[in-house]
Amino acid sequence: MKSNRFLFYIVIILIITNIATLLIFNKKDESKVIEGQNNNDEEINFTDEPVAKIGKEEIAYDDWIESLRRNYGEKHLKEMIDRKLIQQLAKEKNIQISEKLIEREVSHIATLQGIMSKSEIEKEEKKWRESALLRYQLEELLVGDENIPEDEISSHYNSYRTQYDFESALQFSHIIVHNFDQAEKILKELEAGASFHLLAQEYSIDEETKNIGGYLGYYTKTSQFISSKYFEVAEGMEEFSYSDPFQTDKGVAIIYLHRNLPSVTFTYDEIKQHIKNELALKQLEIPLTTEPLWDMFEIEWVYQ
Repeated sequence: MKSNRFLFYIVIILIITNIATLLIFNKKDESKVIEGQNNNDEEINFTDEPVAKIGKEEIAYDDWIESLRRNYGEKHLKEMIDRKLIQQLAKEKNIQISEKLIEREVSHIATLQGIMSKSEIEKEEKKWRESALLRYQLEELLVGDENIPEDEISSHYNSYRTQYDFESALQFSHIIVHNFDQAEKILKELEAGASFHLLAQEYSIDEETKNIGGYLGYYTKTSQFISSKYFEVAEGMEEFSYSDPFQTDKGVAIIYLHRNLPSVTFTYDEIKQHIKNELALKQLEIPLTTEPLWDMFEIEWVYQ
């Protein structure tokens, strides 16, 4: 959960940065007040008073705002312009992106994450979806009408078709104990509301995962690094739930199923356009960046 807290702090910093950047260019606002949130969700008001004091030294509000604007403002404003630019051009050209492509991208990103709560998943997946959509829209905008022969596309598909699919992946934690008596005791504690993470740290005999709350990560059904019994038991489970105890070759196990990401597969016709875009980008030797699109609009911004 440390990584999740770190991401939370980054989000808070970005929120404050965005608001501060807007205020620094708003000449009508002379009050110099920012409303934000601290880590305890309490409202913060910044005025002409110093934003920090270190002994007798002070950090002035204006110095802080200028630092935010100088170090973060330009980069973030460019990202906002890029987003609007892609969206506007994609709408004008009626670019349609396959929902399956987006689902595949979101699933790939999910497998790189640690344990997340339902609310965290909903929040982050919204961002991942938007990012994936913008990426695929940008691909099509950059390649335009670049011609790629049909036989080259089909040959590439036949050689690399499995790389475009996403294989179903399950995210597990587990507790391993010596016998069913111990497992039943743990099960009663779980039913009473105890934390699976803490119980794994207390009882599990699996030294590799004990200290991290029994967390195993994501696995596919073809994986050789986890017992096939886990997938059999998980077959009837819902996400964010634990199993009844069952026997394994390492002891009696209780598993927790965090996520069950379904497979995403493509026919040739479904993935053809994406392959064409990839091959066209390679042929044109251009990076996946919005720089070529800026010339299509008359863009005025404060960092010119």
